[in-house]
Amino acid sequence: MTRTVDDVNVGSLLRGWRKLRRITQLELALKADSSTRHISFIETGRSTPSRSMVLHLAEQLDVPVRERNSLLVAAGYAPSFPETPMTAPAMTPLRAGLEQLLTAYEPHPALVMDGMYDVVAANRGVQMLLEGVAGHLLRPPMNAMRLTLHPQGLAPRIRNLAEWRGHLLERMERQAALRSSDALHSLYEEVAAYPSPAGGAPPADAWRGEGHSAAPHPYALPLRIEAGGRVLSFISTATTFNTPMDVTVSELAVETFLPADAETAAVLQAAR
Repeated sequence: MTRTVDDVNVGSLLRGWRKLRRITQLELALKADSSTRHISFIETGRSTPSRSMVLHLAEQLDVPVRERNSLLVAAGYAPSFPETPMTAPAMTPLRAGLEQLLTAYEPHPALVMDGMYDVVAANRGVQMLLEGVAGHLLRPPMNAMRLTLHPQGLAPRIRNLAEWRGHLLERMERQAALRSSDALHSLYEEVAAYPSPAGGAPPADAWRGEGHSAAPHPYALPLRIEAGGRVLSFISTATTFNTPMDVTVSELAVETFLPADAETAAVLQAAR
């Protein structure tokens, strides 16, 4: 959602989110147990919503936690959700839980990313994929998108780079719009402009060999990447926190990689 200089009150911001979600005032009124007239008055500034109404409409519009704070401020209220740094003492139990989760997932690769795709934590399974990555991409904060798509990162070893790159760019574009984030838009523009690796990526069928099928994967797009002289195939999943009450926690995602074929599973077990 692109903001303009006119987007200075809560009504115009709510209208922007409603249009982004592609629902009418009537549909929002029904979801929020309100009236079309009241929704219209809020959007045009003729009525000032209460604090609880702002949060209720934000929930019905699935507005991200960070942006709910922005709506409250625009309506003249204090933010409701804190943004606690991951290094804060209050986050110690969360950090410990994430580390335990990542360790338990080994030997499968798994990592935790924040809202800018910076890697907060990773397990040893990820290390086996980082062979040959340039040092500047590994310096904190290590960014997963730069690491994956940069010509000096994983990109030269990704055998289905065109498909995987398209998947990641689409994911970033969607999240940048949903979060109304200029920073994510800038990151998207940066990684989308990366040149292809020298000589181009290996042909899409170069990974095929004994134990691999030439047919597309039946249920998800795999990441096919060369590591340790072998081509491994992974299906990725992303997990977020349920009902987060903190901006930082709301933007965390646990990315895990499951073996997509028997050969990859065998390599991971041997690495254990």
